[in-house]
Amino acid sequence: MTIKWIDLSPNQIDIYEQKHMGGHLVTEHHHQIHQILFVLEGEGKIRLEGETYELGGDDTAVLLPYSAHSVMSDSRLTLLVLAFEQSALDPEIAGGLLHAYFQTSALMKPSAFIGSELRQLLRKMLFEQSKPHSPLTRLSLKIHLSQLLLALARSQEAPASPAGSGSNWLRAEKIRSYIDMHYYEPLTAADLAGKLGISTRYVNNIFKERYDTTPIQYLTEVRIGLARKLLADTGKDIISICFEVGYDSVSTFYRTFKAIVGMSPKKYREIGKPEEPGDLG
Repeated sequence: MTIKWIDLSPNQIDIYEQKHMGGHLVTEHHHQIHQILFVLEGEGKIRLEGETYELGGDDTAVLLPYSAHSVMSDSRLTLLVLAFEQSALDPEIAGGLLHAYFQTSALMKPSAFIGSELRQLLRKMLFEQSKPHSPLTRLSLKIHLSQLLLALARSQEAPASPAGSGSNWLRAEKIRSYIDMHYYEPLTAADLAGKLGISTRYVNNIFKERYDTTPIQYLTEVRIGLARKLLADTGKDIISICFEVGYDSVSTFYRTFKAIVGMSPKKYREIGKPEEPGDLG
């Protein structure tokens, strides 16, 4: 296949498709810019700095400038290539994300949740790139690139699961971690199941087996737990707290809060933070 040699102007970002058919081999080469390779479909291998790794769906290779690499596949392999100059990022993003978390070229195997997030961000970037004459296109591409790097960086911070953990145990851990990071979003059990590619019933079963509660019950506990803290420790309006923890309806927030805490948010704030069991003083 033909390699797309990129000569980006300063601050430029480019995203494009790269197809590998059966038996195709891209000989080892390097670029002067950063690249992110995302596997859309198929399987193959990547040789990166002398090491060979298997490639599969959602695998993501982060390539630093002048990093030697090659890609091969015995079948069909479709990649999205995101190429960018470091100057396309704001200095704080370049330092706090690019340099801090991506000091060497590496292949990352994101979870189903992170993979879903990466796909959505890449879709947004393809959409923006299709409108080159919009004055907001370049800015939007920079924002989405920063979000993509942030998602990859956070995936590296995810706690490692104990050795020997079963696949259901790992799925339950990933669901809980995802809820902890996305409790403010309008999540449903169907959303979580869709990201994992399994049924809603299965999601509920494996989560309940691990944590003795359903994902949505856990989501509610996380939201109300944060709401209690904000009510006790800040002077924020109740409507602001309702919004911050993920509720669009104040009546739903009040009803849920009272069902769990036993009193309304207003009453909870008026009487002060009740002592938790084991509190001293």
